Amino acid sequence: MAADDAIKNHAAERRLFILRTIAASLLLLILIGMLVARVLYLQVYRHGYYETRSQDNRMRVEVVPPVRGLIYDRHGNLLANNEPAYRLEIVPEQVADSVKSTITRLSQIVTISEADKQRFYSREKRTPSFRGTPILLNLSQAEVARFEVDRERFPGVNIRAGLTRNYPLGKYASHVVGYVGGITAADLTNVNKKRYRGSSHIGKAGAELSYESKLHGYPGSRVVETNAAGRALRELDMHPASAGDSLTLTVDSALQKVAYNALGDQDGAVVALDPNTGGVLAIVSKPGYDPDLFVDGISRANYSRLIHDPHKPLYNRALQGQYPPGSTVKPIMAIGALETGVIDPNKKVWCPGYVTLPGSSHHYRDWKRSGQGWIDLTQAIERSSDVYFYKLGMKLGIDNIHRYGSMFGLGQKTGIDLPRENSGIMPSREWKHANRHLPWYPGETLITVIGQGFMTTTPLQLAQAASELATRGHAYRPHVLKAWRDPQTRRTSQYRPDALPPIELKDKRHWEIVINGMQGVINSPHGTAHHYVGRHLKYPIAGKSGSAQVAGLPQNEVAPDLDSIPHRLREHALFLAFAPVDDPKIAVGVLVEHGGGGSSVAGPIARRVIDSYLDSLEQSETLQANSSKPAGESRS
Repeated sequence: MAADDAIKNHAAERRLFILRTIAASLLLLILIGMLVARVLYLQVYRHGYYETRSQDNRMRVEVVPPVRGLIYDRHGNLLANNEPAYRLEIVPEQVADSVKSTITRLSQIVTISEADKQRFYSREKRTPSFRGTPILLNLSQAEVARFEVDRERFPGVNIRAGLTRNYPLGKYASHVVGYVGGITAADLTNVNKKRYRGSSHIGKAGAELSYESKLHGYPGSRVVETNAAGRALRELDMHPASAGDSLTLTVDSALQKVAYNALGDQDGAVVALDPNTGGVLAIVSKPGYDPDLFVDGISRANYSRLIHDPHKPLYNRALQGQYPPGSTVKPIMAIGALETGVIDPNKKVWCPGYVTLPGSSHHYRDWKRSGQGWIDLTQAIERSSDVYFYKLGMKLGIDNIHRYGSMFGLGQKTGIDLPRENSGIMPSREWKHANRHLPWYPGETLITVIGQGFMTTTPLQLAQAASELATRGHAYRPHVLKAWRDPQTRRTSQYRPDALPPIELKDKRHWEIVINGMQGVINSPHGTAHHYVGRHLKYPIAGKSGSAQVAGLPQNEVAPDLDSIPHRLREHALFLAFAPVDDPKIAVGVLVEHGGGGSSVAGPIARRVIDSYLDSLEQSETLQANSSKPAGESRS
């Protein structure tokens, strides 16, 4: 019995063992099958994909951003330069842990501000994860050294040697050259995104913005072999980027400094043009600002300081400032009166110090309250008689005032190749009805003819009007571009000046009548600017002063002394001029905010700019003449 039980137990154990062996064998076969299937999937079906991934681990394609073109002044002096710089980049796909953790650890080695972090996260969102996103753009040598010591702790973090923008002339040319800044999502909506792959900067203001398409260039690419940590070992292939064109501007950097410094401690603008080409010789808005602050991202503190500065350094007064032109428009109004025949230039008009309109007791006063006696047109211009021009305006009428003002470009943009230009206002009946929903009143004609009321102009328009007068109606559109050079072909292209429609007068003698009066402003003992501008002249200058009221006076109140008037209520000082009269080479417009007298304040600034430019031109011509003489001939 015991033997039978032992046999039965042995048989049962044998069956159990066989079943377990079969189950284990089946499980093993299933596992082997799954492994074979996985190997077939990876090695056959997904072979192409993983071969590419393995190559990607070994080789990396990198975008090579283009070098931005340089900007020079008319004499070859640098206005915008590229300087060596190091930037710290993070490739999110290659970091060992999270990007946030990596930045936290990096902050222990290099200084990373909250603003830097926010810019990085903003850029990261619009950059593929396999491309580097800069977090610091201008590392110091010490920061580079500290990072290199711990580089192995930061897979996916690299230092790139590159270039950063620099502006040698700083505040003196800030409003004409402009600056570059970090590319934003809004910027990318206006450009070809492929062209900006790998780029971090774009033009934001001035010529940097106007000529972004020329300055930027085209990106290249390179293939590099990397190790497991993503560190580049060697370069396998290279397609170089195409650098941007270098620009030469019409601006004279030395004259920029002269014009800026001539304004002294006062806010204002100076524009100097070459009337024969329209080239901008100088265009200054004071105060300026340091454009280098914007290149690598301006700090919140610095930006707040600029925004809240009461002198508004970011405001380009030369192009955007709109000011009543005051008496600087009188030569234009005189042209209109002569052309329409409403005045005889030789007939004298009585100036008792005021005029009244029929049926009104309101006195429209002359700047000289005691009156200027009997004066003709030439004397009216040189003495800036308001009464003469009040009477002229009554005969000319607002329609003709608007017509001739518009003919000289008032109330419309000049079309200069710089951004954000304002047009000013050349009022008319239609303009007032559309903007004020009111009819035109006769008294408004009187204040418009002397450049007050609704009329506003920019300092650039003043200089352009001076150019129109200087060339006797044959001026050119203002421009800052002189030439550009392609770095690949080394070909230089010249900017072609754009001639404006000529102002053809019925009688060309009218030009000389008005210009003779403008010369009297400076040369005549009775001229408003004679004492301030007309001493020791090297060249014949024609000019016109203007003072634009900021606040009016009661009817019978005598104008107080300038020193007793709060600065914000003082008149703006204006002056336009050109020289030499018979062979004009420079036309100038000057605006000094709350400066007071146009002749005493703005006039000397115009004179200083004209003298500086013509002196340098004379010296240059002398040097050229001497260098062209045969060897051995005296060059004394």
